[in-house]
Amino acid sequence: MKRESTYRGPLTGIIGLLALAAVLAIAFPAFRSDSEGKGGLSAGMEAPPIEGVDTSGAQVDLHQMRGLPVVVNFWASWCQPCVKEMPLIDEVYRSASDRFKLISINVGDTKGTVNEFLAEHGISFPVLIDAAGKAAERYRVSALPATFAIDAEGRISHAGVGQLTDAEQMYSLIRSSK
Repeated sequence: MKRESTYRGPLTGIIGLLALAAVLAIAFPAFRSDSEGKGGLSAGMEAPPIEGVDTSGAQVDLHQMRGLPVVVNFWASWCQPCVKEMPLIDEVYRSASDRFKLISINVGDTKGTVNEFLAEHGISFPVLIDAAGKAAERYRVSALPATFAIDAEGRISHAGVGQLTDAEQMYSLIRSSK
């Protein structure tokens, strides 16, 4: 009995550290490609459909956007890395929206929360609201933010999770999708 209790403390500590590391890796992933077959969508696959009405009242249909690169970004207002990347995405959208289409998809928030967020942060692009998470499920999103680049023929050219940290990452996604 004495031997068992001697190991219980360190073993519990190790298990706790492993659990904490797993939670942190999921909650704060660095922007990384997810094309290594981790259950998500990968480069070369046909992009699943996206349809709906965005916050500006416009009809969004990914299929109708063929011919131009499309960047699809899944985010939520409670996700700090998502909040941090929003101004960067908005900057690229404002400067290069003639070269690509953006489908920004909020996962899980209400329309009121999304509109309040956009106004508070001065975001100019419209957002599709995926309150039930159906689009996120179709794209097999396992962590937020998640960003996909779709080429002019409707195929995924990049699938990644984590925060975009500079404008060059966005421009690279657009270039890789031509």
